[in-house]
Amino acid sequence: MDEVIIVGAGIGGLTLALALHQANIPCRILESAAEIRAVGVGINLLPHATKALAALGLEPALAKVAIATADATFFNRFGQLIYQEPLGRLAGYAHPQFSIHRGDLQMILLDAFRSRAGANRLLTNRHCVGVEQDAAGVTVTFSDGPGGANRTTVRGRVAIACDGINSAVRRQFFPDEGEPRYSGVNMWRGVTRWQPILSGASMVRAGWLSHGKMVIYPIRAAGADGLQLINWVAEIETQNYRKRDWNRAGSLDDFIEAFADWHFDWLDVPAFIRAADHVLEFPMVDQDPLPRWSFGRVTLLGDAAHPMVPRGSNGAGQAILDARALTTALLENNDSVAALAAYEKQRLEATTRVVLTNRTNPPDAILREVFQRTKDQPFRAIEDVISREELVGLSEGYKRIAGYSTDALRG
Repeated sequence: MDEVIIVGAGIGGLTLALALHQANIPCRILESAAEIRAVGVGINLLPHATKALAALGLEPALAKVAIATADATFFNRFGQLIYQEPLGRLAGYAHPQFSIHRGDLQMILLDAFRSRAGANRLLTNRHCVGVEQDAAGVTVTFSDGPGGANRTTVRGRVAIACDGINSAVRRQFFPDEGEPRYSGVNMWRGVTRWQPILSGASMVRAGWLSHGKMVIYPIRAAGADGLQLINWVAEIETQNYRKRDWNRAGSLDDFIEAFADWHFDWLDVPAFIRAADHVLEFPMVDQDPLPRWSFGRVTLLGDAAHPMVPRGSNGAGQAILDARALTTALLENNDSVAALAAYEKQRLEATTRVVLTNRTNPPDAILREVFQRTKDQPFRAIEDVISREELVGLSEGYKRIAGYSTDALRG
């Protein structure tokens, strides 16, 4: 009865569960999938997120499987260098920036929770279909998997919806929200085994959305064959798109022509794309920020609360920050309803700024500025196009809004 009920064992749900366990707050996770598998592609953990995960004792495990990202490097579609800056500890942070396979991160979190709290604190094949509450607690109803006919209920102190972009709990409180907002950009994602690119720990952004943009970064260290596992995303302004589905297979023929001429001294991009293990397709969508997350003893966290377009390498990080803030709120407030309200007060406005900034001025706005000023032509020297001060300003401005400027993390 005193348990915090966590709906969903994704990155946000597992991080929350680990933080609650560390704080001696009883919790239980109920996950929709019958089995938790290491699926997905690459994600980035910025220094504000790795700071929170280090506080949970997870940095050594992350360092074993992730790449400590060394630099952010921007190019135009002709392979010309626009801007480069150090990242993580090389930029003066106390904690690294990690590029990691999403499945590797989820397994680290899962293994840590099971070993610390016990395997019986996480139940699979429990698909949330609704939440009810009274003055004493919450009752969450689950089916035996998506579409399952059998129903079970779990009683707890509060319920935290960490059930992702298709959250059943969000839908319960906002039934008329409508479809996601399409940005006008479609994405194709994949991973390729390839020799190290540039520093071997570079996050590369190149091109621009109207003609084709690439984001490329390694997510696993090189094996005995000398090849890293490298994540890539191709982003192109596209009128037509299909409903969001993280697991939809994509076709090379639908996008590779945009990159046919990208043969650089540092990478043959079409050959690199064609060498991918597989390709996934996903529209770049988000939802308009909500006016509230908390409803008495129920609240939202992570993608269930603030789905954002993946343009700032910041989605997983914001879920991790949510988990830290919610744990602190529950520790500091004996009244559960007051705790969830305090959590919302701290995090809703902050994540709203990130959602809206990701639409307009995330780090890749550097590419947009150069594209517009050069009219998509090669330049003689980047200083003729944009000053170093402007480039730094665009980068640092996003860090301040997203909460990972060096000053913010020192505080």
